[in-house]
Amino acid sequence: MDKITIFDTTLRDGEQSPGISLDIKEKVEIAEQLSRLGVDVIEAGFPIASQGDFDAVEAIAKAVSGPTICALSRTAFADVDRAAEAVRHAANSRIHVFIATSALHMEKKLRMTPDQVKAEAAAAVARARTYTDDVEFSPEDGSRSDPEFMCEVLQLAVDNGATTLNIPDTVGFGVPDEFARLIRFVADTVTGDYVISTHCHNDLGLAVANSMAGVMAGARQIECAINGLGERAGNAALEEVVMAINTRRDHFGVTTNINTTELARTSRMVSRLTGYSVQYNKAVVGRNAFAHESGIHQHGVLTERTTYEIMDPTAVGQEGSSIVLGKHSGRHAFRDTLEKMGISIQGDALNVAFQRFKELADRKVEVTEADLEAIAVEELGVSAIDRFTVEAITLQGGTQVAPWAKVVLSSEDGVVDAESNGDGMIDAVCKAIKEATGVNARLVDFNVSSVTSGVDALGDVVVHVELDGVKVAGRGVSTDVVEASGKAFLNAVNKLIRQSERGRQPRNLERGP
Repeated sequence: MDKITIFDTTLRDGEQSPGISLDIKEKVEIAEQLSRLGVDVIEAGFPIASQGDFDAVEAIAKAVSGPTICALSRTAFADVDRAAEAVRHAANSRIHVFIATSALHMEKKLRMTPDQVKAEAAAAVARARTYTDDVEFSPEDGSRSDPEFMCEVLQLAVDNGATTLNIPDTVGFGVPDEFARLIRFVADTVTGDYVISTHCHNDLGLAVANSMAGVMAGARQIECAINGLGERAGNAALEEVVMAINTRRDHFGVTTNINTTELARTSRMVSRLTGYSVQYNKAVVGRNAFAHESGIHQHGVLTERTTYEIMDPTAVGQEGSSIVLGKHSGRHAFRDTLEKMGISIQGDALNVAFQRFKELADRKVEVTEADLEAIAVEELGVSAIDRFTVEAITLQGGTQVAPWAKVVLSSEDGVVDAESNGDGMIDAVCKAIKEATGVNARLVDFNVSSVTSGVDALGDVVVHVELDGVKVAGRGVSTDVVEASGKAFLNAVNKLIRQSERGRQPRNLERGP
């Protein structure tokens, strides 16, 4: 199969998203993760834009091995020279030269004639070629350009040394069949040895569709960004492009070098460092991408995952299928979830418990494990008693003092206490709780939100802890986020203890079947 070159522009076009400003350390961190992901080309920035951008591109060129490191440049020689200087330390470098070719851009933005644009393109590519054998050229606003004129410019670029011709749908104006025809026209018209690339924006929600149409028409490089970041509505999302290729290899007949198990991790890192949240229903990497609430879907997935999942969640780095209990859930998922919590209910008790669950689900958006446990134990005639409760938490820390915590817990056997140092206050509290309870559970997920407003707001902490491959959730609320975190961690530990005492090892509710 032909190999598709994955050209990642998260650090260039992605950073142009309003409100994103990455420092050098953050850019290098993302670039190193992109290397682990297996991208072929990293467009590290636009060196002429600022000293900071230049420094970041140079730092990436020095630190990151594997991918080709690319710098963007306008056709001015000063731009080309600056780009070349920024990537000179890379083992494999590329200069990406662009100039607009649409009548609108040439007249209103560039204020240049078509002949001037052609001369600029030819000279800039030739200049870039003196620095590297890997030169990419883009006719900006290609999808709104006159195809014949655009191809004249592209031919000059190839004649002067361009090895990649990128056809940008700069404003997301294209539609798949039209964009595919444009790619075929370029391939049929421009002679020489070059690779055709796509750079599609998402203004009409068609960036990925247009990119894949380009592949079907002969493009062998796709320019994309993690989480679809980019100007305005963003670029084609790398994770969606890659999984479309992997999942429908029978249709596209191409492959990539991407290590798909790093997709979710990369998405989370970019989201964390840019401050741009990933929408819940985002394809491939969204938290709901493999979550099921509908009873029909839950029954199908619990019976055979592929009935409603065309991708294996673990193949993209997600933890697994998630059965979310809500008002649309059915009896099958309800019983299965209870069993995974270590609770077995049969016969009339199950029917009554399920009816109570449906009544509760009509009032709550999502039913938690604690809700289910409360319903189930009442029908079973037992009470859910916490083994340990918090009596006191003592903290010590600061910029000159290592974080330290002491916890005092009460139990049916009396009072127990323990103390511990940690990487931070919350880590110290959790370690002290593990020491006091003897349950060596691992904190794997942590989320804090505000329940109320103002400086005295209540902090609502939800944690997931893991023990021997088993994960349960815990929750704690307090005006002190460290105290709330300790309560949440202890809440989860108590669940593990109760489930163990029922004589069954709990299974992972989040993972599903």
